[in-house]
Amino acid sequence: MPAEHLTAISIQTAIITVSTTRTEKTDLSGQIIRDAFTAADIPIVSMQIVKDDISAIRTAVLSALRIANCIVVNGGTGLTHDDCTIEAVAPLFHKTMDGFGELFRIKSYEQVKNAVILSRATAGITNGCAIFCIPGSPKAVKLATEEIIVPEIRHIITHAAQ
Repeated sequence: MPAEHLTAISIQTAIITVSTTRTEKTDLSGQIIRDAFTAADIPIVSMQIVKDDISAIRTAVLSALRIANCIVVNGGTGLTHDDCTIEAVAPLFHKTMDGFGELFRIKSYEQVKNAVILSRATAGITNGCAIFCIPGSPKAVKLATEEIIVPEIRHIITHAAQ
């Protein structure tokens, strides 16, 4: 891509796992995200687990916005009664990245076929920060992080910071 689309910008990543059952020891999805960013030499400045609760999720994202310019929220993006990540985070977006959810679902189709319609994965920009809301399953996390987010994050933040 053209050089003007990439700048030498520092990426600081916060990882938020939404779950009522995971702990630091059992949060495989959070670890997959950490490993993908670490392998790309992108620092992780915060990792936390919050319950499936709009207020708890929004508070965690707002707190992460103070220290990170890339936030990856995993879990709580499905259709069950307690899946509320999208409701908590989407109102914070100044701009949405519709292509993220579209591309995630295209790539996910190979893994889960028509069940891809149950995913509400989305992303947006807030105050120069990219926020990604992805499913919490390890396969979905690996796909979203390794195939989409990490390869494009510098490009995204370059544009978001302008």
